[in-house]
Amino acid sequence: MQLVLATHNAHKVEELRRILGPRLDGIELLAYDGPEPVEDGLTFEANALIKARAAFEHTGIASIADDSGISVDALNGAPGIYSARYAGTRDDGDNLRLLLANMASISDRTAQFTCAAAYVAAGVEHVELGVWPGEVLAEPYGAGGFGYDPIFRPTGLAVSSAELTADQKNAISHRAVAFGKLLDFIRA
Repeated sequence: MQLVLATHNAHKVEELRRILGPRLDGIELLAYDGPEPVEDGLTFEANALIKARAAFEHTGIASIADDSGISVDALNGAPGIYSARYAGTRDDGDNLRLLLANMASISDRTAQFTCAAAYVAAGVEHVELGVWPGEVLAEPYGAGGFGYDPIFRPTGLAVSSAELTADQKNAISHRAVAFGKLLDFIRA
């Protein structure tokens, strides 16, 4: 079985290959080289489906995609679906600095990473969600991961997600949960 992984984000491709690697027995992940669709959905689920649909329409091969981001309770869920373009530059460092600046005087730092993983094939559309609760730290810690990882401390851990090894993060993250459930659906 072949699946197109509908993303141009090299970090995400690398992370998903590591997350899914042991579970891909018999499934070949193909890179997506088609056009990027306009992500104009109002939810993580809608945007994941937009990307998976575009890849399926472009390739004719069953496609998977995700939309993910960090949502901060005290900021009414922001940056949410706008996480990758929060600062307007699509630069991880700019996004992280803006979020820290916007939270400078906020004491409730509760947040969660959310991932919507979508599957689109002929006559089939399905989405699974993964949520990783935690809090926003006051400053970055760790050199691993990408995006908001250096300022996100998962619930129950004493380190940021950027301080986890790739294997540790890939076992418990929002992406691991969402894509684990999605692979279960695809195999069923």
